[in-house]
Amino acid sequence: MADFRLWSDDFPTNGFMPRAHEYNDKAFGGDGENISPSLQWEAPPADTQSFALTVHDPDAPTGSGFWHWVVVNIPADARSLPRNAGKADGSLLPQGAMQVRNDYGTVGFGGAAPPRGDRTHRYIFRLHALKVPHLPVSAETTNAVARFMTHLNEIDSTTHTGLYELK
Repeated sequence: MADFRLWSDDFPTNGFMPRAHEYNDKAFGGDGENISPSLQWEAPPADTQSFALTVHDPDAPTGSGFWHWVVVNIPADARSLPRNAGKADGSLLPQGAMQVRNDYGTVGFGGAAPPRGDRTHRYIFRLHALKVPHLPVSAETTNAVARFMTHLNEIDSTTHTGLYELK
């Protein structure tokens, strides 16, 4: 039996992410394309009823890291998200999936933007297998509450980590 696994064709595990995944906002020092990577997964637990995806930079100088993307209510039969699924309108997400605001204050994927000259940052893409078909969240739900509900209902999770730095 295969283990629950997450990967991206855009960058290897613990490899550097392409500039396409850099945030595009001068205030944060980035001028990338802010495109979420393609993600694929396999072998979730048999009792999975839905998935949630979180992307966290634990190296951000905030004291608690920085949440770049939170997606909930991904259907249990989904096995991938296409490149740019994190665009604000959610049109490339599976039916029923929903994005909540990231720590930039926007909906959708917020790309990598570590402080210029800082050490290499880790971006942890974590796919959570959940024991419920959907989480009770709305467009107004904070990502902290969505993450709380995710952890409360998690069966298992798997990660894929990308690296980034701005020189």
